[in-house]
Amino acid sequence: MDQPPVPPQPDADDELTRVHPNYAHALRVQTALGSLPVLVAAAVIEIALRKLDLLPPGLIAGVVLLIVIALVIRIPQSRFNARGYQMGSDRLRVVRGLMFRSDTVVPFGRVQHIDVAQGPLERFFGIATLTLHTAGNHNASVSLPGLGEELARDMREDIRAHIRRETL
Repeated sequence: MDQPPVPPQPDADDELTRVHPNYAHALRVQTALGSLPVLVAAAVIEIALRKLDLLPPGLIAGVVLLIVIALVIRIPQSRFNARGYQMGSDRLRVVRGLMFRSDTVVPFGRVQHIDVAQGPLERFFGIATLTLHTAGNHNASVSLPGLGEELARDMREDIRAHIRRETL
């Protein structure tokens, strides 16, 4: 029985391409927006405790604000640095993760359809997310956020062209 050829596996030393630099800015804004409820809660708690004269002004909200600022500066940059990809002639490799690293290789022959998506924040920063949907149920969708909008569309067309060549 003939078995299909096994695509070459990426070497761990292969150079990864970084995502678009605007992705770090988008992550920073996203983190800041996600921190707003925490800041509001800290302000409400501080106002309630100030009415009881239990704490000096700005103690809780000030500390929380400093922590949020540190997180908004550090976490998005770390997430940006932990993401990369490598586009081969017959596969896409996506690497991501800070604590839990993930290195996913998607052979183009397994791709069923491809999406390029942009939310409002991504549109503002001129970036997009490329998502490859594959056969199977484990890692059936692999997303690569933070690509330049034009690059994401070009990558989609390159993958589609490869799939068309393979099916002929």
